[in-house]
Amino acid sequence: MDLQVARIGKPHGIRGEVTVQLFTDAPEERFEVGAVFRVEPASSGPLTISSARWNKDILILGFEEVADRNAAELLRGAQLFIDSEEDNDDDGDAWYEHELVGLQARVGSDVVGRVSALRTMSVQDLLIIERPDGEEVLVPFVSEIVPEVDIEGGFVLLTPPAGLLELNLPGSNQAEESHPNVSDS
Repeated sequence: MDLQVARIGKPHGIRGEVTVQLFTDAPEERFEVGAVFRVEPASSGPLTISSARWNKDILILGFEEVADRNAAELLRGAQLFIDSEEDNDDDGDAWYEHELVGLQARVGSDVVGRVSALRTMSVQDLLIIERPDGEEVLVPFVSEIVPEVDIEGGFVLLTPPAGLLELNLPGSNQAEESHPNVSDS
């Protein structure tokens, strides 16, 4: 099975390098010179790493197949994949986004939504739960709030603190909406 490890962002410089949004916790291992990635759309790849370096917190990649900024611009938005069979991750508490998306989100036996995405952040990951009304809720993906992930059973069990699932909904005091005491003039 293929596993997405990055999405190509904007070009960096004039020599065909690009920025990437990472979807892996081991970029130093994944993005070594000579590594080959399957690309979606397929017409953009495969791509072979010719250089990898950090510019502050952003990984900058160069590819053997990309010679200049114009070619790099054509890669914007392309997704990089590896064969997950090569991945020997033995961490029992680690899940990939493709394993989580679509799982029911339950509080006890009540279904409160479905996992629509996993947002990987520097401090902690967030599950994006789509509620039945279509609203999205961000849930910290920590064992205190998500104590059980049952891939085979098709659900994640949530034990959210009071108000978490309603925090950013219209009408809550944290939702982005116009405030009645502030004039629009």
